[in-house]
Amino acid sequence: AKLTPLGTGSYVFWELRPALQRSVLAMRFLFVTVLLLAAFSVGCSKTMIPNTDVEDTSDNSKVIQFCEDYRHAVEEKNVGKLLSIASPRYHEDGGNSDDSDDMDYDGLKQYFLTSFMKTAGIRYEIRYRRVTFTETSRVYVDFTYAGSFKIAGAKGMEWRHTVADNRLELVPDGETYKIIAGM
Repeated sequence: AKLTPLGTGSYVFWELRPALQRSVLAMRFLFVTVLLLAAFSVGCSKTMIPNTDVEDTSDNSKVIQFCEDYRHAVEEKNVGKLLSIASPRYHEDGGNSDDSDDMDYDGLKQYFLTSFMKTAGIRYEIRYRRVTFTETSRVYVDFTYAGSFKIAGAKGMEWRHTVADNRLELVPDGETYKIIAGM
């Protein structure tokens, strides 16, 4: 290392060689680049609607709120509300090609007024996974649900539990939606 006098008795104790200077500059460049990338990734991260896996946008929030109204109507056994948010074109195929288990709006209404009304203590929790808007104006809401309810059994009222994945299919209806499948 070479001592370089600075005029007032101070000395710079060493002078960097050109190769070392390039290394220091390269390290500074790398450090700044990493900081910028970190700041960029934080700035571009998506905000999710609380307690969902769905990006927080105004359209998605509107869909999730509609689905939460549906969920509350199920827990409250509010058949009037459930029928009002079901599309008159409702059709459920049971996930198979057997037409005997298909359900239309009238079948849904009959189910709500009979079997559904025999349940008690309904607890229906939903974890929303994805909201998809299609070019055909359908909205698919994929979710996982946990349902618990009491129903008459051999020993009186018995608790039943189920956890499964499901999809609600929605169609626009003015400023809101109607459920066309998936209830």
